[in-house]
Amino acid sequence: MTLGERVWPEIDGRPTLLVPVGSVEQHGPHLPLDTDTRIAAAVAARAATGALLVAPSVAYGASGEHEGFAGTVSIGHEALRLLLVELGRSASRWAARLVFVNGHGGNLSSLVEAVRLLRYERRDAAWFACAAGGDAHAGRTETSLMLALGPALVRPQRAAGNTAPLADLLPTMRAGGVAAVSPNGVLGDPAGASADEGEQLLAAMSDSLRAAITRWTPDAGGRLR
Repeated sequence: MTLGERVWPEIDGRPTLLVPVGSVEQHGPHLPLDTDTRIAAAVAARAATGALLVAPSVAYGASGEHEGFAGTVSIGHEALRLLLVELGRSASRWAARLVFVNGHGGNLSSLVEAVRLLRYERRDAAWFACAAGGDAHAGRTETSLMLALGPALVRPQRAAGNTAPLADLLPTMRAGGVAAVSPNGVLGDPAGASADEGEQLLAAMSDSLRAAITRWTPDAGGRLR
């Protein structure tokens, strides 16, 4: 059961709360706008055992780099940071620990700043990145993950986008967003994606999250590894 499905007397023992954090942003012509949120929620759910409890997802993130595409909804870094801080302050009244399980790389600075403040305030918070490796955005990696999670949501228009290394694209992206480097919004190539590969990636990320919580050694930026 998730946090949202429980009644308050069932919340006891000061659990560790996992909060999936995602985005509503374009993922090319073939993946749904909530791809990042679905991935973060799935990783958290698969990692949750024992005293680990999964909260409803934070579905909106900082996605300004994708606003050149219809459907993207970004709340920006300031609003996201404030939301995470206030969520952490409230949940820490009854949860022993709090982990933001992040599915969107653009949320990074907000997560670091929010968790640093929560930890400064003596709240035991951290964040975890759903990092599966592979290409940068809506390519083979995320397509495989979505084929495992929701194959009916993956459209057949799996066209390759800009396959250059992300580091080479960043200067142009900072000035003009993803649309400046990829007309279809894809950074990578979804060719070869499969549900089997997606299942393997999900298992690896959820295992890493569970192990990181067991170790509980956040780095200077509050990230669990």
